Amino acid sequence: MPHRISILDTHTAGEPTRVVFGGGPDLGTGPLSERCALFGERFDAYRRAIVNEPRGSDVLVGALLCPPTDPAFAAAVIFFNNVGTLGMCGHGTIGVGVALGHTGRIRPGRHLLETPVGVVPFDFDGQATVSLDNVPSYRHRANVPVEVEGFGPMTGDIAWGGNWFFLVSDHRQAIALERVSRLTDVTTRIKEALVRQGLTGEGGAEIDHIELFGPPSSPDADSRNFVLCPGNAYDRSPCGTGTSAKLACLHADGKLAPGRTWTQESILGSRFTGTFSIQGDRIIPRITGQAYVTAEGTLILDERDPFCWGFA
Repeated sequence: MPHRISILDTHTAGEPTRVVFGGGPDLGTGPLSERCALFGERFDAYRRAIVNEPRGSDVLVGALLCPPTDPAFAAAVIFFNNVGTLGMCGHGTIGVGVALGHTGRIRPGRHLLETPVGVVPFDFDGQATVSLDNVPSYRHRANVPVEVEGFGPMTGDIAWGGNWFFLVSDHRQAIALERVSRLTDVTTRIKEALVRQGLTGEGGAEIDHIELFGPPSSPDADSRNFVLCPGNAYDRSPCGTGTSAKLACLHADGKLAPGRTWTQESILGSRFTGTFSIQGDRIIPRITGQAYVTAEGTLILDERDPFCWGFA
């Protein structure tokens, strides 16, 4: 009999999330970080089958719901995309919150979501809005110079917002949807330059997200961004972890005070709002956005199908 995986699809500010409610692999009951590593090492075929073609696309992010280590948590989740697992996903957390509400697993109010990089509290309004308190975020290095092939010298900040980011403002590019191909090219080259120059996050961690910033399209927003994700797909949303990293840099530069709101536009013009509080030498970003359910159904994995387990 074909294997069946139950899913619910959402989009958050234009960026899709596929939430897996059943049919995923048995990862045991250990620490979620260990289960995430196990998923990547032994069950990568499930990742490909769920988010890659022919059932998915490069832009789709998966969210595998798992039994939490604490019954007080609303759920535990492992995020993944077209090339591997993700430590944290802001737009995905908003999508998961709305998906849990849609299925009746949570009610309006405050809940806890377990991720491989920490527990993320979130507030659900009962409809489409989720506000999440992200993991502690910080700037690791400021004004780091890189020589980008074909585009010349640039400087950027290395920051953690649940994933590692290189954030660039002096890129000399217009951040507009009709320029996605060029923006993808320059951010890909920035990522390659980081590797050539041996630039990493803390402890040698790979910087796998590149974020460009520019002026917003509307005067009631603060910034517009373009985010290249692992696997070289761009984020349609303003990127929750990327906005968190940006808030950490703004705080480090003394440009944004705790409790003040930052409105971040995406390449589509969709928005997240962000504020933060202080925790020691780091910040706790609070990101607010909206997600909507787009589909619910069952993925069918038939071993007779040569592309049963997807392809890159």
